[in-house]
Amino acid sequence: MARYDKYDPVSGGFRAALAADWATPVGTPTAVTLDGNGRVIKVTAVDTARGVLVVDSTKVAGDIVDVMTAGEIVDCTGLTAGTDYFSHTDASLVNAAPGAGVNKVRIGHTVEASRLVVRVAKVQG
Repeated sequence: MARYDKYDPVSGGFRAALAADWATPVGTPTAVTLDGNGRVIKVTAVDTARGVLVVDSTKVAGDIVDVMTAGEIVDCTGLTAGTDYFSHTDASLVNAAPGAGVNKVRIGHTVEASRLVVRVAKVQG
């Protein structure tokens, strides 16, 4: 199960309440953004991600969570070493770079296949 490893609580992210219950995915880095009320939701568009969320158990709407914008997540599965990862419309992380003229959010890159270095930034192909 993935977990935050290096996280600076002052500059590595922000805290916000969940907009809805969070049952899945637990222990998987998920691209998230904020709704109109400032609550955390899964992204539905590739250019809206504000950070990455990893939870270690199910959460209910209103729970406060730490959204990472800079740091490291370890014990990841399904990633490839030395690869850039971007947000996807289903809130997963994908290694497909944006096409020409397409806006996307770069989540970060892997060092080892199990370690994701998070540096959230908007990019254009």
